[in-house]
Amino acid sequence: MDFNFTEHEREEAWTWLHEQLENYYKNPKGVQAAPTLDIHSIQQHVGRFSFDHALPVQGALEHVLDGMRQYTVHTPHPGYYGLYNPRPAFPGILADTITATFNPQLAAWSHAPFANEVENYLIRQFGVKFGFPKERIDGVFTSGGAEANLTALLTAINHRHPDYGTSGLRGLDKQPILYCSEESHHSVAKAAKNMGLGSHNVRSIPTNSNFQMRADLLEENLAADLKNGLDPFLIVATAGTTGTGVMDPLKEIGSLAAKRNLWFHVDAAYGGAIALVEKYSHLLNGLEQADSITFDAHKWLSNPMSTSLYITRHKDILSRTFGMDTDYMPKEGAHMAITDPYAHSIQWSRRFIGLRLYLSLLIFGWRGYEKVITHQVQMGQRLKELLLEDHWKVYNDTDLPVLCFGKPEFETDDKLALQVCSTVLASGKAWISVYRAGAVNGLRACITNYDTQEEDLKELVETLRQAQPFQD
Repeated sequence: MDFNFTEHEREEAWTWLHEQLENYYKNPKGVQAAPTLDIHSIQQHVGRFSFDHALPVQGALEHVLDGMRQYTVHTPHPGYYGLYNPRPAFPGILADTITATFNPQLAAWSHAPFANEVENYLIRQFGVKFGFPKERIDGVFTSGGAEANLTALLTAINHRHPDYGTSGLRGLDKQPILYCSEESHHSVAKAAKNMGLGSHNVRSIPTNSNFQMRADLLEENLAADLKNGLDPFLIVATAGTTGTGVMDPLKEIGSLAAKRNLWFHVDAAYGGAIALVEKYSHLLNGLEQADSITFDAHKWLSNPMSTSLYITRHKDILSRTFGMDTDYMPKEGAHMAITDPYAHSIQWSRRFIGLRLYLSLLIFGWRGYEKVITHQVQMGQRLKELLLEDHWKVYNDTDLPVLCFGKPEFETDDKLALQVCSTVLASGKAWISVYRAGAVNGLRACITNYDTQEEDLKELVETLRQAQPFQD
């Protein structure tokens, strides 16, 4: 078969595939929220065809769709209460189709000027929403929050040590140290490993009874490290922690970072979206003090995976950190006041991921997102009410729609949460997870789907009730 297909073959494939995808999209409860994890069956399905013989187009598509239906956690399902993976809004799906068809290469500005300026515009727009002065905003789209956090570590150490890019860690006369809370995303420690800093040089600061970083212990650790001749260079706070959805005391931590002349990074991958809702934007007080911010549009803004942003108030730091001169990269834009993305980012070749967010904002606007975020917050509050009415204990306290909960029995038997969770998953009606909230191995549910309604919450609570191996 010709790689282009014939016009008739393309039309036939599009028509058939559209019907299948539309059926899935309009009826996400037509599949079980969680798959049965049988590695033998999954591998057998994947390896059913050897590639020695070509399949008909529809046969190949059927094979792939069957695999996706059977062996995927279905994040578009309204009973998915998981790890900030949303039901994607339709404009994001359209955007991915456009991007795949045009296939722009964003490494060189001149090869994709529209795409690059769309992403630059979005960086500035979100920087303003987060409180940065418009004229000082810079940033880049990343493959995910992990890359954005790695970018933060690299920009922070290059800011602290301008020769780091050439001399490396061995060229420093003191050991660099960074700080984050014990509730921070593990991508921070992973980034320290990846850049050669080492996870032992990441100080994990204890949290208070509501799982927020303790600024007093942070200051104590800083003072001790300075006394011991070490080189603190970065504090990472979290706005919407992965497990419990709480906000670290950004204002207090930011003031401490400024006092000690340290780079202040806020991982607002999830919670940053609350800035779009005026009623709740005060929860992010102090975010404007940050030197850099991680934000994931594939979380609360319902973009397809993965759509992330790194935003900074330091206009030149990305170019100083990632700048490169090459002979072979296109030079058509050299006479313009532009920056080629390959010299501005960890990545080189890069997909136009910003179109998902741009097209969504063109269609929904800020008000559309304010409405859907408010709905999810309200659903989180309603789920908390339903859980308390059913005699569950909620362990975290946050305005964001993240619930960590359990029964008194959980406090004496770590296996009970796992048992309840497994039963819920096996029902196919919902996907929840297990999370240790302090000393208790509890359950965790997060509203990530704009289509999740009160009847879905009631179904979850009923499913939890039936999954209990004990009596109330």
